[in-house]
Amino acid sequence: MPMLAESQTAVGISDRQFKRLSAFIEKELGIKMPDTKRVMLESRLQKRLRALRIDTYDEYIDRVFSGDDAELIHMIDVVTTNKTDFFREPDHFEILTKRLLPKALERDGERGTMSFWSAGCATGEEPYTLAMVLEEFAVAHRGFDYRIIASDISTSALDAAIHAVYDANRVIPVPPSYKKKYLLRSRDPAKNEVRIKRELRDKVGFLRINFMDDSFPFDGQFDVIFCRNVIIYFDRATQERILGRMCRYLRTGGNLILGHSETLTSMDLPLRGLAPTVYERL
Repeated sequence: MPMLAESQTAVGISDRQFKRLSAFIEKELGIKMPDTKRVMLESRLQKRLRALRIDTYDEYIDRVFSGDDAELIHMIDVVTTNKTDFFREPDHFEILTKRLLPKALERDGERGTMSFWSAGCATGEEPYTLAMVLEEFAVAHRGFDYRIIASDISTSALDAAIHAVYDANRVIPVPPSYKKKYLLRSRDPAKNEVRIKRELRDKVGFLRINFMDDSFPFDGQFDVIFCRNVIIYFDRATQERILGRMCRYLRTGGNLILGHSETLTSMDLPLRGLAPTVYERL
């Protein structure tokens, strides 16, 4: 069978193929895939067809649906969005350190390590930002300790997060004093890169989680869950189901923090608002 040359691309994705793929993506990942995303899906999957030297989308779809788990993971990686930044929506971290954490310490006293979940962590900028903020809070509050779990569905994003190496331009939003304390510059002057210091990396554990699963692999409950700019990719009913599952893993009095573009309006969830996109578990 003739294969695609490096410079060739498959014929455009058909209506039937797109409907088959979009239905699968929405069912398995919960991600909305309307017709407006057809060009995006086609361009991203073309890279996989070239890598596999496959001629047609039908051949690719058959491969994914036949139980090729490795390729399914690759497909998930190319269709998911990993837009993130260090210190994105910084007012959330100010609310955390000035309101939420002092309230938790006043309420519970020294009850051990506080637990945080960065849900949909992409390439790690959010959990490492959170770790920096919590390290600074710990300096001012003796006895305070924490642990962060960070999850994503994309294995390639998680690999990057675990490696914790970033282009220096990516860390521009990090305050200068934090850069000195928590970042290491590459020893190779030709590489404009930094790495998160080990003591900070050791505070964050990464794992792969699909929000469409009926349950998540946690034994206990979290004090704070960050799920920011994630549920916007799901339809309203799916958003409510996902957040309802998350609430099972959020302790009473704990906090859920969403992205500024997200809202719980009309959702039936055991949460009350404390500030814009900041909620408390009832």
